[in-house]
Amino acid sequence: MLRSRVIPCLLLRDGGLVKTRHFKDAKYVGDPLNAVKIFNEKGVDELMLLDIDATAKQHTPNFELIRSIAVESRMPLCYGGGITTAAQAARVISLGFEKISISAAALERPALIGEMAEAVGSQSVVVTLDVRKNTLFSGYTVYTHNGRDKRKVDLLEFCQQAVSLGAGEIVINSIDRDGAMSGYDLELAKRVRASITSPLSILGGAGQIGHMQDLIDTVGVVGAAAGSMFVFKGPYRAVLISYTRPTRLM
Repeated sequence: MLRSRVIPCLLLRDGGLVKTRHFKDAKYVGDPLNAVKIFNEKGVDELMLLDIDATAKQHTPNFELIRSIAVESRMPLCYGGGITTAAQAARVISLGFEKISISAAALERPALIGEMAEAVGSQSVVVTLDVRKNTLFSGYTVYTHNGRDKRKVDLLEFCQQAVSLGAGEIVINSIDRDGAMSGYDLELAKRVRASITSPLSILGGAGQIGHMQDLIDTVGVVGAAAGSMFVFKGPYRAVLISYTRPTRLM
């Protein structure tokens, strides 16, 4: 039986960890291997690591760092950033990660989703979509390359297409809520949940356990992902890596 998951999401840049706000103002928050060691002791459901510059700068994945993280980790791992071929996806999986995440590459060539699913299994293919709420019209727009490039696709239609092509999970990341710690965009979560039945995770906005519980209560079984909540402490956002779970996970 599926159950909701709590997923810390760490952002990689130049081999270190950073945290952004609205995809800007990246703040250094530590070493990824140290973070993995801490989360190992916390009973984390899953850890997601995204290299936020790999696609924007056309870098391939840092396989040496990926290997080092996998060796250190005792929890399920998902990696995203710079993966553009099924062979690269297979290599990441072979190094010890359970999932790979793709975004711009999937939007540019959706057939890649099926190729990766065939290579590593649908359960290991995650499509992550960064979205921003439209200011003049209802709905949401998909962006890539750290929120700089607008994509002319319908969010819900592409989620359905990705699943039909073999994506085992969809992750929706709210640019508007990124780093704000004021709560998830529950309307966005409801819209996507109503459009697909496959595993879904929501990222962007969590600042306290109550926000995760609100998300779970609103959409049911879901991955509640967060970054700032697990790396900052207090009103001055002091860096402190921690992990807490909601008490009423479904």
